[in-house]
Amino acid sequence: MRRRTSLVLLNALSLSRLPLAAFFVVMEDPLVRVGLVAAAALSDFLDGYIARHKHLESYWGALIDPIADRCFVMVALLTFVLEGKLTPVEFGILVVRDVATALGFVVARIVPRLRPVEFKARMLGKVVTTLQLGALLAVLVVPVLVLPLVIAIGLMALAAVADYTAAVWRARSRPAGPGGPHIPTPTGGGVA
Repeated sequence: MRRRTSLVLLNALSLSRLPLAAFFVVMEDPLVRVGLVAAAALSDFLDGYIARHKHLESYWGALIDPIADRCFVMVALLTFVLEGKLTPVEFGILVVRDVATALGFVVARIVPRLRPVEFKARMLGKVVTTLQLGALLAVLVVPVLVLPLVIAIGLMALAAVADYTAAVWRARSRPAGPGGPHIPTPTGGGVA
């Protein structure tokens, strides 16, 4: 029973990024928004750290964590586009990895040989997520850094998508073992 309670608490920590995203939309003060980005980043770090170190990884946590991450980042980025602080092109570059990840996940669920695949975070995906959070902060604090970060994120996103695609092809060619093939995801989360 204690493990179940711990998993519920970790998933609640992941889900806390959803109300943070809602507050991001309604709170226009840049310092408050900086705090919301920091809180989202901290909750992402904590749920992953605790899950790994306490061996509390779960199927639901592997789904909830990256979805909560993507929701927070997408809402914040869309807010900036609507406020004129980011262009639609910058937005597209910032979310290209997320769109590719979502498509990859759908394909993996549709293709029978990939259905048993276990999804876990990839290092390049974590780098992209960290840079995305940095871009959010740059929009709020140091706008001159936005363009260089957008370029860096675009390049890292392409590398993350290539890494993910290679992992899919490798796992696809392997026979399923005792838990099925393993394809790490390029998202920021995947444990908890």
